[in-house]
Amino acid sequence: MVTAWQEFVAANAGWLLLGSLGGLVIGLLLTPILVTRIPPDYFLYRRRHSADRRYPVLNLILLVVKNVIGAAFVLAGLLLLFLPGQGLITLLLGLMIMNYPGKFALERWLIQRPHVLPALNWLREKHDHPPLKSPQAF
Repeated sequence: MVTAWQEFVAANAGWLLLGSLGGLVIGLLLTPILVTRIPPDYFLYRRRHSADRRYPVLNLILLVVKNVIGAAFVLAGLLLLFLPGQGLITLLLGLMIMNYPGKFALERWLIQRPHVLPALNWLREKHDHPPLKSPQAF
């Protein structure tokens, strides 16, 4: 007996493979760009800096667009957990793009996990950027 999910995967295998490969390529291209844009002292503060308040309408529009893109990555990441692809990476990327309560605390917690900060600093060094400072150092 073939389930509806198996029928969907069989009917769309080419598109799913193309989407998975596209996500991998986009992830490989975006990761160095995003990691090198983080200020070196970003994780030293207990709270995140507030946004620029000069253009509230523009800030609101950008916030909505950013959260919609992040939500799309989260949904794609959830799908890719069950399909071929890097679902966990896509899911984490979506969570890092979106704004939600506790996000900065989650980022600080993730950066303190073993091997995360050294891996990010290796990538930053490779692209001639100063290393990120550890929140544990201060």
